[in-house]
Amino acid sequence: MVKDDDGQIGVVAALVRSTFLVNAVYADSAREYGLTSQQGQLLCVLMAQPYGMSELGATLGLAKSSLTGLVDRTERNGLVERKPDPHDSRAVRVALTRRGSRLAKDFYVETCRRIERLTTGLAAAERDTLAGLLGRVVLDNKVPAVFREPDEGALADRKH
Repeated sequence: MVKDDDGQIGVVAALVRSTFLVNAVYADSAREYGLTSQQGQLLCVLMAQPYGMSELGATLGLAKSSLTGLVDRTERNGLVERKPDPHDSRAVRVALTRRGSRLAKDFYVETCRRIERLTTGLAAAERDTLAGLLGRVVLDNKVPAVFREPDEGALADRKH
């Protein structure tokens, strides 16, 4: 690990290592809910609304064949369903089932709680600064909204 004289790591190493950290937390949470990380991402994206396959592929950054396999496996588990697209008879939209919606909400709340816990060593102002800076990086690079901001009330309810 390369450190500056003041004990800080550089921006590249910090971003890459934080990605590994968040991915590990996300994967652990998914595993505990009987999901793969990709299935967890799919459920979280679909919490907002059903998506067409091409929209979903673009949002998740998956090729058509990979997305089809992911949706097939998740559908076999009863978590998502394909519905006809009301605007295009040749297309389908992927939506959460009732079971998928319940699991998505539980998984989402627990995953948010775990990720939030990563910053417990920071003061509130430091967390705000971190969120602001990372938010700018995400927005400047047009990262799709694959994970929405947690509802504070839902997180508080889950903790009790």
